[in-house]
Amino acid sequence: MARERVTENVPPDAAKLAPCPKACDDAEREGLRVTVILRGSRLVLRPVVEADLPRLLEILREPEVARHWSQPDDDFDRHELLSGDDADGAERITTFVIEVNEETVGWIAGWEKLHRDYRHAGIDLFLSTAHQGKGFGPEAIRLVSHFLFDERGHHRITIDPSADNVHAITAYEKVGFKKVGVMRRYERGMDGIYHDGMLLDLLPEDLIDGQSGK
Repeated sequence: MARERVTENVPPDAAKLAPCPKACDDAEREGLRVTVILRGSRLVLRPVVEADLPRLLEILREPEVARHWSQPDDDFDRHELLSGDDADGAERITTFVIEVNEETVGWIAGWEKLHRDYRHAGIDLFLSTAHQGKGFGPEAIRLVSHFLFDERGHHRITIDPSADNVHAITAYEKVGFKKVGVMRRYERGMDGIYHDGMLLDLLPEDLIDGQSGK
């Protein structure tokens, strides 16, 4: 029988559950499925399932979203949009649908590098064009950041948008991310050319908890 583990409102004043490194790992050793749902004031983050993929791919193909993503490849993207662990156990990725009023408006993932000496986490996300610039991105990032810090036990989170994606970089800085530097020819774009990326990182003391839309 599956045991569902639901995390609601991860910020510091919320009720805490046992740290996920132990709670989740114990459940997995017992062969139980662990489900994490994160609830904010205006949105819900729930696990991605196969039925979500058509809508997520539709959002990913919107011109304003696609130009900051990799070359379109439905099979590759379907795989990337789902949660999973590396075969060697070196990396874990937890993916969420971003829902607003029960409508799927985007996707966000918390990935984890689990090497003993270089353990850290990162975040990737995209939002439908119609829901950009309304504070949903920062709210989703805050929820996943709290999950990675408070429940998965990480001490550092990175995010790496295109260096020319000023809108995204500004949104990440609102959450508390700090610019580390430009990564030259870092990521291949949908045009097949490698473009610069901007590395930003976040420590627990940097995280800014603000009102939705700020």
